[in-house]
Formats: sequence, C-alpha cells, structure tokens
Amino acid sequence: MTTSVLWLRRDLRLADHPALLAARESADEVLPLFVLDDALLGPAGAPRRAFLFRCLRELEERTGGTLRVASGRPEVVLPQVVRQAGATSVHISSDHGPYGRRRDAAVADALGDVPLEALGSPYAVTPGTLTKTDDAAYRVYSPFFRAWQERGVRAPADTPGVLPWTDGGVHTLAIPADPALGEVQLPEAGERAALRRWREFVDRDLADYADLRNRPDADRTSQLSVYLKYGCLHPRTLLQDLGPGVGPAAYRREIAFRDFYADVLWHRPQSARSEVQEQMAGLSYDDGPGAEQKWQAWAAGTTGYPIVDAGMRQLRGEAWMHNRLRMIVASFLTKDLHLHWRRGSRLFMQLLRDGDLASNQHGWQWAAGTGTDPSPYFRVFNPVKQGREHDPDGDYVRRWVPELRGIAGAAVHEPWLLPTGPPPGYPPPIVDHASERTVALQRYAEVRA
Repeated sequence: MTTSVLWLRRDLRLADHPALLAARESADEVLPLFVLDDALLGPAGAPRRAFLFRCLRELEERTGGTLRVASGRPEVVLPQVVRQAGATSVHISSDHGPYGRRRDAAVADALGDVPLEALGSPYAVTPGTLTKTDDAAYRVYSPFFRAWQERGVRAPADTPGVLPWTDGGVHTLAIPADPALGEVQLPEAGERAALRRWREFVDRDLADYADLRNRPDADRTSQLSVYLKYGCLHPRTLLQDLGPGVGPAAYRREIAFRDFYADVLWHRPQSARSEVQEQMAGLSYDDGPGAEQKWQAWAAGTTGYPIVDAGMRQLRGEAWMHNRLRMIVASFLTKDLHLHWRRGSRLFMQLLRDGDLASNQHGWQWAAGTGTDPSPYFRVFNPVKQGREHDPDGDYVRRWVPELRGIAGAAVHEPWLLPTGPPPGYPPPIVDHASERTVALQRYAEVRA
C-alpha cells in the first residue's frame, strides 16, 4: 500500500479540491495533515484561532478521525510525518503570501526526493497568472478585472466519492480548545456550514446584492469571507452559481477584487508592510499623547462620530465588520486622526475572524491613499454623510451604540446637534472633520509635490 500526504492549510474542505484529487490518484491511501504553525497562529487573534480549530474538528469527523494534527515548523514536521507514514508524495494547494511562499520552499528542500506537489490555490485565478501585454503586473483593479473576465475561471473540481483515508500510524495532537471569546459569537464553522450559508444568500439576497451591499443596516451581505479565508469553500463554487443579473455581476466583481489584492501581494510582497505607492511612505502622521488618546477612542468606538463608533463596536462584538464600515473607519483613522494605516491593519488582524493578509492590508492602503487606487489622496470619507447615505434611518448605529438608541431616525448621525447635545455617556466628536480633511489634503499635496 502506498501513501500520500495531503497537507491542509487554507483548503479545509473535501469538495472542489484539486490537491485532494491528486493525492488520491498518486497513492492507495491519503493521510490528511494539519500543522499548527506558530508563525501563523501567533499573530492571529482569538476569533481566527477559534474558527480554525472548529474547522479542524469538522474535518476530523469527516475523515473518520484520521486527520493528523502536528505542531512545529513545517520544514521539520513534514519530513517526520513522511518517514513515519512511508509516504511517497506530499500534496498542497499553493500558497501565495510572503510567508507561505518561503515556508513551502523550505519544506520542498527538506523533503528531498519526496515531491511537494502543488495543485490549485485559494483563488479563482491564481495570483501571478494575469499580467499585462508587457508582462508587467496590474496595479489598478479595472484593467485587472477586464483581464480576469477574459481569462475566465475553471469549473469546480470533481467531488470525490469514498476516500481511502489513513492515519499512517502517525501520532496526532488533540485539536486545541477554543480560546476565550468573551461575548463574541462566531458563525458555525466548516465546509457544510459554508455551503448552507451560500445557499441561503443565493436564495434570499443575491438578486438585491448590488442595491443593498453597502447598507450595513440591511445585513444582506454573504458574510462568506471567513469561509473563503480558510478554504471551507472555493470561489469556483460560488462563481458557478452566478447567473445573469445585476446582483450576480456585483458579487462577481467582489470575488475578482479578492483575487486582485492577492495578485498585488504576490508581485509586491513588501506591500504587506509598506506603501504600494512608494512616495507615500513620506506622508506625515501624528504621534505623541494626543495622538494616542485619539487612537484609544477610535479603537474603543468612542470618537463621537456614530457611524465610526458603530463599526468599531461591531468589530469587537462579532469579530467582523461590514465592508462599507471597514472603509469608513479606516478613512477616519488615517485621514481624520492622521494615524498610520499599519496600526489599524494590525488591530483588524487581531480582532477579525476573517483576517486575510492581502485583503486587509490592501483594503487599508486603499482607504489611506497609499495603495492601488490611481487617485485616492483626495478621497476623504465624511463620516456624517456616509452614515446618512448608507444607514439612512440610523438602525445600524442604534444597534451597536446603545447610548444613542433614544434618538429617532437619521438625527442619530449628528447627536451633537440635538438641543441638549449628545445623550449622557456619549462623547462629542473628538475632531472636526472639515478641519482634519484640510490637514489631510495638505499633507498629501506635500508628498505628491
């Protein structure tokens, strides 16, 4: 009997899984393996770790208890598992992040004559695949999307029938207990839950997605980001269900945006930590005690701007935030408070259940005016206007800011205009938006000059 190892990472599912099919074809038995890697677990907050552990428990059950869980550096662990199981090959879905690429190269070297076979990726179009006619990388989304559409996406991989799982005689660790989450309630984890959520979204919300995706009060987005983060389902699975119509077209663009940010990171791995637009590295930010107080108010959701505070409180309450709010709070931190985008991106990665490096870092850079947008420096979100436009009746704010629940309608977005001022317990605005917008534009002008 021959054995292959299926090393699982961001592909925690059994359907539409090319690497799993390759592992099954290459040997008589397949040993499923997950490695708890401190380089990835260390920076992850409790919500991400808890969701991961729950996904692993589902896979352990679905593989008949054969899932092996190990801990340590993958370049050390994989050769040990291969020796113990007598495996002849190791199969993976390719990883395209800066750390993942270095890690996989180290594992391939450590395995020696045993091949590390990569097939498939977590994306509809694998990062690095699309380039311009001169082989240069795309730096702007619109031309990338046109090329993405022209290329097309493969159909989902076949779903395997009965799988010859084996534990290979390899010792396994117990899947860790969930870290403390406080009052945070995570969605059900795993592939089956992901597919149920997708069907619910298709049946109820997809047709109206273009109209309602920017309305946090409506709560009509798919909330599949955490499932895509861990590969509980693949974008191909979603794309095959998107027929004609405005709603499906808008959703298709969002999947392509996820691919775009991953492609930017693949070509420019330094963009995870530094500005995509290199000249923006010289942009001036505030520091000192006053800046720290503003940071604390922003992080706690006590800025005095209701839509900003509601977003930050949703982040802490659900380990998730509506995408429109991600843009609003990021713009406020970087352009109203003049604090560096990296501070916000780090906090998001600690608190989000769906913390994805490429999407998070480049989303922050888009809001900060340092990223892929060709002319973002003059875009400074007005928090009051954003609140009135995307939460017109104030329901989202009242849901997350209980101090303001006594204020009816859109007046909740400007509580400082009430005859008696903000209600007890809610602060006045910590900055004047119009003044800080002027400061932000001046600083961008200095850098661009």
